[in-house]
Amino acid sequence: MNPVGRPSLASPAILAATWFGSGYLPKAPGNWGSLAALPFAWVIVGVGGHTALVLAGVMVFIVGIAAANRYMALTGDDDPGPVVIDEVAGQWLTLTVVPIDPVWYCAGFIAFRTFDIVKPWPVNWLDRSLKGGTGVMVDDLAAGVYAALTLVVIDHGIAGIGP
Repeated sequence: MNPVGRPSLASPAILAATWFGSGYLPKAPGNWGSLAALPFAWVIVGVGGHTALVLAGVMVFIVGIAAANRYMALTGDDDPGPVVIDEVAGQWLTLTVVPIDPVWYCAGFIAFRTFDIVKPWPVNWLDRSLKGGTGVMVDDLAAGVYAALTLVVIDHGIAGIGP
């Protein structure tokens, strides 16, 4: 660890776990991590479509388990706030159902953050039950599923609020 108690970003695992240091920004690291995920998603979808975002999300999920485990081993914290790669995976899952559009990306950000913070069942159960890097990652994917489903409902005009 470095003198301020944070693992160094010089380590590739820590760089990934904190999503290029966004998890070290002050207050609400989950919001920063989710926000930092948006431009990457935009570029990935722009270059390779939504299938590429799904594949990138799977890679981030796998890397995230290992990176979160490394961060937790270094700090002794079982759910460290600076680890935001889980937000990246959940945010990207959310964005797989929307077009590249600033309004939809904003809606995706709000929907994902809402479900990640509120943690409705089974997100809350997963958050409490699973441990280690897998536990860090899985509850955010569940929140991403809820957020994606919400956006699909809005997009299809159910409840009379969609386009």
